[in-house]
Amino acid sequence: MTDRIKTIERITKETRIQLELNLDGSGRYEIATGSGFFDHMLSHLARHGLFNLTLKAQGDLHVDAHHTVEDVAICLGQALDQALGDKKGIVRFGSAVVPMEDSLAQVAIDICGRPSCVYNVNYTADKIGDFDVELVSEFMRSFANNARMNLHINVPYGSNNHHIAEAIFKALGRSLAVAVARDARCPDIPSTKGIL
Repeated sequence: MTDRIKTIERITKETRIQLELNLDGSGRYEIATGSGFFDHMLSHLARHGLFNLTLKAQGDLHVDAHHTVEDVAICLGQALDQALGDKKGIVRFGSAVVPMEDSLAQVAIDICGRPSCVYNVNYTADKIGDFDVELVSEFMRSFANNARMNLHINVPYGSNNHHIAEAIFKALGRSLAVAVARDARCPDIPSTKGIL
């Protein structure tokens, strides 16, 4: 059984990121991005995705968190894509519906090699603490593009912005846990094309 572990390093004039992703982990994480709320969201992603994630990111937070969030998403998406290799034997599809008190998040994914992100979420304010809510969608789009996956996110209702975002990250984690799991009944590539 091939290890599905990938290390990514990305250094730009705006960020410095070191990331290790183990898809066959147990939900352990060590995350330090300089943004407490972002760390909190990523911890839910790892824990409910049942993968191990080690992440250190330094970014130009004196500007805002945009570059840090985007570049972490790029690295995480690349790590996922590369750790899956040719995608033989994976379930491929995953979905989850996760409640968080007043909010409900619905996430569906297809690890198909074609990037697409549909994001239907409304917030009641522009920020969660000092974190811009628009960065959640920025993360999801950059992640989907670099993981080369379809990612659909719908939040039909919710009034607390923290709960909305947290439900999304938890639902994405659960969806990933299902989609990247090994399917013992289908050891080949799960596609009629023979390639993903």
